[in-house]
Amino acid sequence: MSILYTTKATATGGRDGHASSEDGRLKVTLSTPKELGGNGAEGTNPEQLFGAGYSACFIGAMKFVASQKKIKLSDDTSVTATVGIGPRDDGKGFGLDVALAVSLPGIDAATAREIVDAAHVVCPYSEATRSNLNVRISIN
Repeated sequence: MSILYTTKATATGGRDGHASSEDGRLKVTLSTPKELGGNGAEGTNPEQLFGAGYSACFIGAMKFVASQKKIKLSDDTSVTATVGIGPRDDGKGFGLDVALAVSLPGIDAATAREIVDAAHVVCPYSEATRSNLNVRISIN
């Protein structure tokens, strides 16, 4: 693989700490949700960051696929990621559960399905999670 872009992000303090990128564009406070035993303080968490990253990456993958088909996606194209965390069924730690809800305004159902299926093949987040967790994708 030929690397086109590299970045670094550093977290300190775990789920109740801070994270930032080396270029300073990302600076976030992290807090553990009450559901995971935290105090629910203001801040984000790894699941929200994962969902935002996956959503943005999947839109990029759909734009790539659509451009190959000479289709322009609407600026209103969106992906909403629902990310859950819980104990794995095999008792070996925790796992993620992901559902992506895709909205492709102005694209007919058959074409939307082709774009989404192809995007799921080329999206780096989809590739990284393939065979590791179940990702359900719906088209609204």
